[in-house]
Amino acid sequence: MRILVLFILLCLRLAAAAPLAAQEGRLLERIPFEWPTAFVDEMRTSMPEVDSLLAAVKVYRITYLSDGLKVKGFLAEPTKPGRYPSIIYNRGGNREFGKINAGQLLFHVVNMARWGYVVVASQYRGNDGGEGQEEFGGADVNDVLNLLPVLEQIPSADTARIGMFGGSRGGLMTYLALTRTNRIKAAVLLAGMTDAVRSIAERPEMGTKVYAEVIPGYGTNPDSVLATRSPVQWADRLCATTPILLLHGTADWRVSPRDAMDMAERLYELKRPFRMVLFEGGDHGLSEFRSEANLVTRDFLDRYVRDGSPWPSLEPHGR
Repeated sequence: MRILVLFILLCLRLAAAAPLAAQEGRLLERIPFEWPTAFVDEMRTSMPEVDSLLAAVKVYRITYLSDGLKVKGFLAEPTKPGRYPSIIYNRGGNREFGKINAGQLLFHVVNMARWGYVVVASQYRGNDGGEGQEEFGGADVNDVLNLLPVLEQIPSADTARIGMFGGSRGGLMTYLALTRTNRIKAAVLLAGMTDAVRSIAERPEMGTKVYAEVIPGYGTNPDSVLATRSPVQWADRLCATTPILLLHGTADWRVSPRDAMDMAERLYELKRPFRMVLFEGGDHGLSEFRSEANLVTRDFLDRYVRDGSPWPSLEPHGR
């Protein structure tokens, strides 16, 4: 009798959980984004093409479900009707610092959409009015993965062709996602974080003002939680079929360029498809090399996401 009762309780629990799981990534809200007038006016003085750019891309604020939480983000798609390859854009920073604002939206998300992509981006749980609390690479990686079913609800998105872009902490989120899905055709890492242990050694405030405040268990077991946020330690778990582009400035003080170099060494040892470009004297956001970085990024995404080109042979060959 006791076994029967336990069985019934288990069935009820599974039945209750099933509807929630089925809703993960459900798009709850899609509201046209209103560009701040002052921002657009300021952009017109330094970026004459801003009006044509904004006319070519439709931008929306979105709300979607992730682990049952209402998470905020953005969607950008070309105005011209059609089906387009997609990009999941992973922002950097933590909490409200580094959240996607009008500037980041224009220069990154909208710019990529102008290339002919549907772009979705998360603010991560707990930010910009969303529910929950971010964990800097913990359960909040689900906020990235749940953008995959979000894309499936967007008629203009070709979900057979999905790329991913991550900057700084967004690089960490990208690496984590690549351990859990093989659907990403190519990934671009701009100043991507690969060694959380080094980050504390070089910037102690990351431990006291970020990790201690947002990462569960950091105070009691720092070594373990830092290891799970150090992709260079588990590069072998990354999807072996996803080409990776590493972009980094040699004058970056926020994330050491050695993060990119160490990851490149591991990927080389593993014979994984990757390319690394170091920008001499480049800062964290490659602000002095924005045009060049955009060209490299677009070429990589067009080749492996849009066109589905095969990766060249990694075995020794040639004359």
